[in-house]
Amino acid sequence: MLQKILRTDDARTTILIRLMVGVVFLSEGIQKFLFPDVRGAGRFEKIGLPSPEFLGTLVGFVETNCGALLILGFFTRLASIPLIIIMLVALGTTKLEILANEGLWEMLHAFRTDWAMLLGSIFLLIKGGGYGSVDRKLMNEK
Repeated sequence: MLQKILRTDDARTTILIRLMVGVVFLSEGIQKFLFPDVRGAGRFEKIGLPSPEFLGTLVGFVETNCGALLILGFFTRLASIPLIIIMLVALGTTKLEILANEGLWEMLHAFRTDWAMLLGSIFLLIKGGGYGSVDRKLMNEK
């Protein structure tokens, strides 16, 4: 089971996706703690999510830690799963309202980063950490 989770290839370009997705999530997670009124609990309360204090802390913790794991390429597949869920919730709770109230083009504009993070996370779930990842190093030692 562990080998299936860590399995990856020698693709040297995967690090670009790991860095793109990992740095964005790491940064966003930290900001949920630094600026809770606008990025964390306050934001979650504004969009009507239940238990915004709890969710703000939870999402900040997950984004920070999973972002760091992606940067390192450590348990890449596992780290990508909660990030995919976070992005799907973000799309459903914020972007559909924009579509309904402001139209397609405004939604597509607001959607671009979420879309990139969702697809990048799905890519990492499928491919794993690639060359230079901790996952790859651990697999080569077995």
